Amino acid sequence: MKTKKQVVSEFRRTAIVEAARTVFARKGFVRGIMDEIANEAGIAKGTVYLYFRSKKEIYRAVLDKDMEFLSKSTLERIDAAKNLKDKIRAFTLVRLENAETRKEFFRIMDTDSGSLSVSRGQYRDWLREPVLRLAAAIKDASQRGEIRNLPSEKVAWVIADMTRGTNQRRLLGQNDLSPREDSEFLVGLIWAALAIEPEPEPVNKAVK
Repeated sequence: MKTKKQVVSEFRRTAIVEAARTVFARKGFVRGIMDEIANEAGIAKGTVYLYFRSKKEIYRAVLDKDMEFLSKSTLERIDAAKNLKDKIRAFTLVRLENAETRKEFFRIMDTDSGSLSVSRGQYRDWLREPVLRLAAAIKDASQRGEIRNLPSEKVAWVIADMTRGTNQRRLLGQNDLSPREDSEFLVGLIWAALAIEPEPEPVNKAVK
């Protein structure tokens, strides 16, 4: 069982992370200051430093928590889908909906990624388990002859990259479609690339 000190520590860390998410979403990473995070959490500024050494460390804790939640949600939606097309739809839609819900916060990851040391590799690490789950579904569908025979993991990462690109355009305000509309566009495009081309009908030569 956890001690009282451990319970209090977890509660404080959670309160700080939730408060930081609110402050960062409202003011961005650069303008969001430790005093505001402390005020939002209802604790003294000095208490914040007992749990986190810097604002960057708090941001990474928020990002890790959100990515963990997103990974779990994506896996659940993929597993609940009955066929490959619905699994691709689930993968794209849950990520588009999540970015829409946390739009202001996730904009920070793209605009301030350099100062926050959020690399492309780290982003792929957060995505890895859902992508591999999708890759397994792609491989199964290919073996059953439902789609073309393509490298499943490579296809799954392409789907992830396309979804990320769509999210970036949405964060920049470059389209006014709903997450579901964007998801359906992606699914249609992806499915057209995966579909098995019908065998050409034989040409009947005219009898002379």
